[in-house]
Amino acid sequence: MTNQSIRKINAKNADILQRFLGTFDENVNLVMQETGAIIRVDGVQLIISGAEKGVNIAADAVDSLIELSSKGETVDRGRVIYCLELAREGKAKDICKLSAGTVAVTSRGKQIKCKTVGQKTYVDSIKKDAVTFGIGPAGTGKTYLAVCLAVQAYKQKQADKIILTRPAVEAGEKLGFLPGDLQTKVDPYLRPLYDALEEMLGSETYLKLMERGTIEVAPLAYMRGRTLSNAFIILDEAQNTTREQMKMFLTRLGDNSKMVVTGDITQIDLPDGKKSGLEHAVSVLENVAGISVVYLSEKDVVRNPLVMRIVKAYSEADRASKP
Repeated sequence: MTNQSIRKINAKNADILQRFLGTFDENVNLVMQETGAIIRVDGVQLIISGAEKGVNIAADAVDSLIELSSKGETVDRGRVIYCLELAREGKAKDICKLSAGTVAVTSRGKQIKCKTVGQKTYVDSIKKDAVTFGIGPAGTGKTYLAVCLAVQAYKQKQADKIILTRPAVEAGEKLGFLPGDLQTKVDPYLRPLYDALEEMLGSETYLKLMERGTIEVAPLAYMRGRTLSNAFIILDEAQNTTREQMKMFLTRLGDNSKMVVTGDITQIDLPDGKKSGLEHAVSVLENVAGISVVYLSEKDVVRNPLVMRIVKAYSEADRASKP
């Protein structure tokens, strides 16, 4: 017979309790659904009962989410699922690190904050080091957070220019079939970067800075022969660089500049036999002072919570298929 258990969590006051419970108690219902535990509210106390394993996971997550709520943070479906994932690893308290600070503010006044511990590590590394590699699956905010920090650096006069680039390698499609010159052809591939910039700066400011050349968005091939000083430089989709391209890019770094290199080594679109420049660079540079490598995982996916599970399922399938 499964061991039964009871744990009690004190929410301290009704405001904190309500912030945790969510609209129509959706957060607490989600915890019960995910863990199989029964949660009953008694005043400002939550009484959690059921099978010991489920109760412990639920109680650790609830306790941490209550603490997060007490700091004025919003608790939504995504955070509940993320906290439960942490609780299954015995790390539920890590979520409380997310109450510290705002990464940036959009043109409409929306505060951008780290949503996962991995994201916070990534942001802290970008602020600290001259070169940061952010490696992880789609949806972890690698590119978006880098763009947010680039705009903040420009606004705070820590950088005179923002340069965004990526290799012109297609994911199963051919650039040659698209009309126009190379810049026109790669524009669709750079769309996520444009969108993030527009959100951070507003359409008018974004267009002015693009026209002025303060913001430069270009294919990686355009970087050759340049020295990039007083700039915040982002290389996106870096898993599709060759070793030669990556070395060329990294050696463009000039005085008072930062580089952020993002990519997903499970999504390499290079022709067969070509080794990814991102994989090679990480193996060569991981222990070099001034360079940080941050690995994000499926737990750091901040799109629809289902995406986190999709990525996790694919990762597990890939691991199982390897000899």
